[in-house]
Amino acid sequence: MRFTKSVLAVATAFLFVASLRAQTPAPAQAPAQPKAAASEYDRTLLKPALLKEKAPDTFQVKFETTRGDFTMDVTRAWAPNGVDRFYNLVRHHFYDNIVIFRVVPNFVVQFGISSYPPVNAAWRGETIQDDPVLQSNKRGYVTFAMAGPNTRTTQLFISFKDNSRLDAMGFAPFATVNKEGMKVVDKFYDQYADAPTEEQGAIQTQGKAFLDKKYPKLDVINHATIVGPAAAAPAASKP
Repeated sequence: MRFTKSVLAVATAFLFVASLRAQTPAPAQAPAQPKAAASEYDRTLLKPALLKEKAPDTFQVKFETTRGDFTMDVTRAWAPNGVDRFYNLVRHHFYDNIVIFRVVPNFVVQFGISSYPPVNAAWRGETIQDDPVLQSNKRGYVTFAMAGPNTRTTQLFISFKDNSRLDAMGFAPFATVNKEGMKVVDKFYDQYADAPTEEQGAIQTQGKAFLDKKYPKLDVINHATIVGPAAAAPAASKP
């Protein structure tokens, strides 16, 4: 097949333009607009006065952690003031994304400082009145931490062993973790022992970022959720 000069000229021009287009970089696309960041925490937590709902007589809370899941059985009659506080905190996800900052072998595991400094600032002075001590601080029993009479706020501890000596000091248990759940609790990283406990001021003001940097091996509660009525409460009570 023969091509005239005019046809060859048109073909040559077309190839030249195509070559230029291939060598010309595509125009940069405008960067995608970032999506609005989801709230890191329930903003209601910044207003403790709104969190006053009465808890059910019994309920269960499932804790999903970096070592596995465990469940607390909560009994309001054991410590009504403490249980109402705990119930409202869980309902508004206070214990989500919280670092388990104190794990002392053969004593307790403790948590309850928020990963978010504004939340800590809101709750620092929100104390509740003491409850009578009706149960004993035995292995698997859950109690609010405190620094003296009527100073409970948001921190909890679970006893690793029989800590009944704490009963006379006013520590009122309000929940239990069963035998299977304690197998998970026993796995929490404990090599820092009480060291992070001595830096609670920094944890309060800097949040999880401080612990992640200085104590990176600590375990975390990813979620704490109310999952239903509690199992039958243990029959034994404090003599």
